[in-house]
Amino acid sequence: MIKKILLGLLIVIVLFLVVVALQPAEYRVTRSATVAAPPPDIFLQVNDFHNWEKWSPWAKLDAAMKQTFEGPASGKGAIYHWTGDKKVGEGQMTITESQPNDLIRIKLEFIKPFASVALTEFTFKPEANGTSVTWSMSGHKNFISKAFCLFMSMDKMVGGDFERGLASLKSAAEGKK
Repeated sequence: MIKKILLGLLIVIVLFLVVVALQPAEYRVTRSATVAAPPPDIFLQVNDFHNWEKWSPWAKLDAAMKQTFEGPASGKGAIYHWTGDKKVGEGQMTITESQPNDLIRIKLEFIKPFASVALTEFTFKPEANGTSVTWSMSGHKNFISKAFCLFMSMDKMVGGDFERGLASLKSAAEGKK
């Protein structure tokens, strides 16, 4: 009887490992919003990490969070490092590409609570009513991340934060409080 239970348990574990291994290795989370402001106004909010405190969905989670800035004040090479409580962890963002009023690419490195790297991108497209802003994040999932994402998707974990951030960015760029 014990052998059958152990064999059954072994089969369940092997099946779980196979299912995890077959999960997609890449993820992408994307959200968009239309902002009633021209691309340059919105671009300036994102291209300078000093402005992120006004609209970032994570800026207000830890009032004691330590922030440091390196490199140029804005644009390519600007670096933002944060260390905070368990809600915000520790990490660093570096602007790797900055095409005025069009595109900003950021290397996002999480240090704590777990190490990972992601690519974050903001695009700005003029529209009749203002600007369409798209915020996306993509990255690679290791085996542990694949297992975790069986129970909680990256889209559900981050998508709501992106929506709140875009709403705050909209308010900041449109001059609302």
